[in-house]
Amino acid sequence: MGKIVYISDYFSNEITGGGELNDNELINIFLSKDIEILKLKSINVKLPILKQVNNIPIIVSNFINLDSECIAYLQENCRYVIYEHDHKYIMGRNPAVYNNLIAPKEHIINFQFYKNAKHIFCQSSLHKNIIYNNLNLYNIINLSGNLWSIDTLKLIENICINNKNNKYAILDSEILHKNKHDSIMFCKYKNYDYSLVKDNDHNSFLQKLSLNKGLVFFPKTPETLSRLCVEARMLNLQLITNNNVGATHEEWFNLKGKELIDYCLQMRYNISNKVLENL
Repeated sequence: MGKIVYISDYFSNEITGGGELNDNELINIFLSKDIEILKLKSINVKLPILKQVNNIPIIVSNFINLDSECIAYLQENCRYVIYEHDHKYIMGRNPAVYNNLIAPKEHIINFQFYKNAKHIFCQSSLHKNIIYNNLNLYNIINLSGNLWSIDTLKLIENICINNKNNKYAILDSEILHKNKHDSIMFCKYKNYDYSLVKDNDHNSFLQKLSLNKGLVFFPKTPETLSRLCVEARMLNLQLITNNNVGATHEEWFNLKGKELIDYCLQMRYNISNKVLENL
């Protein structure tokens, strides 16, 4: 395979969210295999562009800004996969507001786009089951993980042995579904010392996180994987969380510290190969 088109709302040079960091590593791995990547911001994608690349495999990542006529063209004329980072098949993208995480049919969106995709790649068995239960499609593949850069994994290996204080880290985020409030209330109820952790620089954030005894994290909406929780485990932190964390449903999540770091290194090979095999 000589060329791949990669469509996303944003790339990692614009936003350092988990989806963008994961996509960046997948792109870097492809480049290392001498595969040419044509990166297209979804907001800039127009029909003439798609008509020029409709014979090239296309990976669609986040696509909120993708024009509806482009979505229609893709689903009728192109060979594409969807690399799903959340729940863009549901109005509001939050299955937690519905009983059993299943939205009523009138709240399902983009159904044909997901149905016509060659495959839908998801992050965990929890993620896969939610998609299946809402869309009843059989083209879903669980990649069972995320991608971290080799440099980030080396940093985590260096700092996972840091001496721990007696505090539980809480993600200092104002995003409501990250649920900082309940994590604080839990620590106060249990009389646990805690520290609010945040840093715009991811390496500095990991350094701060590594100094804590554990992580308390109670997301209100299903986390497709939760890079934060995987990083906490790699850093040898205790983890107190709920059933909304996709990573906790994977067999490999019983690993911790160096064993988990090594497994995440192997993920780079496993995930990139699985994507390539199914384009």
